[in-house]
Amino acid sequence: MPKQNNRRNFIKQGSIAAAGFLIVPRHVIGKGYTAPSDKLNIAAIGAGGKGQSDLFNSYNNGANNVVAMADLDWDKCKSSFEKFPNAAKYRDFREMLDKSGKDIDAVTISTPDHFHAYAAMACMSMGKHVYVQKPLTHNIAEARMLTEAARKNKVVTQMGNQGASNPLQKVAMDWFDKGLIGTVHTVNIWTDRPVWPQGIPLPTDKPALPAAMSAKEWDTWIGPAAYMDYNPLFHPFKWRGWWNFGTGALGDIGCHTIDSPFRILGLGYPTEVECSVGAVFIKDWSPEFIPEGCPPSSHVEIRFPATKKNNSPLKMVWMDGGIRPFHPDQLPSNEPLSTDGNGANGVFLHGTKGLMTIDMYGGRPKIYLNTGEKIVAPEPDKNALKLPEFGHQVSWTEACKAGFNSKAHKELSSSFDYSGPLTETVLMGNLAIRSYMLRKEVTRPNGNKAFEFYGRKKLLWDGASMKITNFDDANQFVSRVNRAGWEFKK
Repeated sequence: MPKQNNRRNFIKQGSIAAAGFLIVPRHVIGKGYTAPSDKLNIAAIGAGGKGQSDLFNSYNNGANNVVAMADLDWDKCKSSFEKFPNAAKYRDFREMLDKSGKDIDAVTISTPDHFHAYAAMACMSMGKHVYVQKPLTHNIAEARMLTEAARKNKVVTQMGNQGASNPLQKVAMDWFDKGLIGTVHTVNIWTDRPVWPQGIPLPTDKPALPAAMSAKEWDTWIGPAAYMDYNPLFHPFKWRGWWNFGTGALGDIGCHTIDSPFRILGLGYPTEVECSVGAVFIKDWSPEFIPEGCPPSSHVEIRFPATKKNNSPLKMVWMDGGIRPFHPDQLPSNEPLSTDGNGANGVFLHGTKGLMTIDMYGGRPKIYLNTGEKIVAPEPDKNALKLPEFGHQVSWTEACKAGFNSKAHKELSSSFDYSGPLTETVLMGNLAIRSYMLRKEVTRPNGNKAFEFYGRKKLLWDGASMKITNFDDANQFVSRVNRAGWEFKK
């Protein structure tokens, strides 16, 4: 592996050469024993919240080692620190890579969205395998960059959309491949997110930092984003609703729900996107203008060309903020839209022969044929569900041990080769939303000044060139310039 010795092979070969008589066959030691050289040395960037479960699941009850953790808010990491007391602890992940990097094989990255790409690039450039929470990145250009960097550095990758490893995804794929619902022309996807403050004015107060964080640590939390003073509406968790740090409802749930149709239909780059968003009125006849924040709700339509698996162009319709599609004709009126929270989140695939419904994490697929017949997926094998989150993290660690381009690597459900393009599609919706809110001051014929929202149009996308072709101002949202001192090091 470039820039990194193969530690496990070195240990094995060095042990044999120096002390071959000490090597004991595994079956003599005992069933289930894992030799130290067969364990992955894992580090975490973000060890609280979702970072805790990513780390615990990758540890896999001792199948691997946890050697280091980095988090800026140690109050949120108490459970991780207690479980792995011997792991090195850092506040800045850059210091962790500098001081403990030689001991690290793979890294889980579970930070706010704005930090994903920067941390992943730093790790991959050192030859570290990475597991990155969804959405893979904060913008489209970063997703393309990480996809290419994973290949260049020959590292094993996985995005944290655990439903991709749900065994029922394969059932839904098999149904479609057999032609049960025919050719799909429309996909509906919806969610009850946001479930955090969103569509609200940017806070202007400057409360004190949490006791567990210093000014220096808050500056590091900001990382590559534009600097903003601390506010509890940013950290913890509520960062999702602000463009500087998060990616809104689409970023939070899109990589889960869009995954199923993207995978089943073999989708690639979209060709068009258009949206509308919900408005908030505090004053009569004057909607709030909050370009710093994600909207309270949105309706996005993304169009795709025909694919090898689906011989027809199709439109994908996304709804969030609790807005849902109505019951299709095939779905009985007394059945919920999905079984996820009584229809709070779900997916419809409308085909020429019938309707397929899927829950948020690729679960409980059903088919309602035009003939009136209903097909329900069998319950998954209990053995397939023994591991938490469908074994999504465990399969990544096993692929890391097998190595880049191994069979285990190729079988991963969400390596960057797949999840990079998926994330680009998810973030295409956000590009349209941010373009929708562009405005400029104009002078009306009567001489009065007014604001014109000039980005409210259908946007045409050239996926290969990563560019909107009919409205250049929208391209500012394809990428962004990192804050000084936080430039990418490729």
